[in-house]
Amino acid sequence: MTVSTESSSGVTDAQLMQRHLDGDAGAFAALVRRYKQPLYGYLVRFTGDATLAEDVFQETFLKVYQAAGSFDLSRKFRPWLYTVATNKARDALRKKNRHRETPLDAPIGGDDGQDTSYAKLMPSNIPSPDEISVNLETRQAVQTMVNQMPDNLREVLAMSYLKELPHKEIAKILSIPVGTVKSRLHAAVRHFAEKWKAWAEEQTKRNENSPPRTELN
Repeated sequence: MTVSTESSSGVTDAQLMQRHLDGDAGAFAALVRRYKQPLYGYLVRFTGDATLAEDVFQETFLKVYQAAGSFDLSRKFRPWLYTVATNKARDALRKKNRHRETPLDAPIGGDDGQDTSYAKLMPSNIPSPDEISVNLETRQAVQTMVNQMPDNLREVLAMSYLKELPHKEIAKILSIPVGTVKSRLHAAVRHFAEKWKAWAEEQTKRNENSPPRTELN
C-alpha cells in the first residue's frame, strides 16, 4: 500500500521509514512533505539564503535516502534529520562563505516554550536597537557582528530561533550536553552584546560630534 498525503498524517516517522525500506514508493515522499516547512525554515535561518537553503534541503534528503538502510528505527527521526541538515548547511556555508543576517528582535527559543531575543538579553546599560536609527549601516554592522561570531556559537543561536528546537533537542543534534547548549547560547549573546555596545557608543560619539544640520529655506 502506497502512503498518500491524507493517510500519512497518523503515521510516525519511524513507520514511514520502515515502509520506505519495505518498498513503499510514497513513504519517503511523505517524509519530505512532512518536514518541508519546518526544516526549510530552519535552513533559511541558519544560512540566511533561501536559495542555498533549498539546495541544502535537497542534499539533506538525498543523504537521508542513501543512508536510510543504516538508520536505527528505534531512534527518533527528527534529531537525526536535523543533524544531517546542520552538517550539510555547515559545508555549504564554508564552500560559499555565506553567513546569515540576524535581526535584533528575532526570537531565541528556550525550554518550556519561553522565548526571548537579542535585545532582551543584552545588558540594560547598552543602547537598544530602538535607540539607534536602524538604517543600512546598522543592519550591515549587525550582520558583521554575527558573521564574526565563532561557528559553534552561531549555530546554537540559529537553532534556538526555532521553537521546535529546544535546548534538549539541540543537544542531541550537536552531541553535546544541555548545559553546553545553554552556555554557548549565553556566550553568543554576550559576544554580540560586547560588539554592539562598542559600536553603539561609537555611533553616539559620532552623532554628538557631528555639526547640526541647517535647513535651506
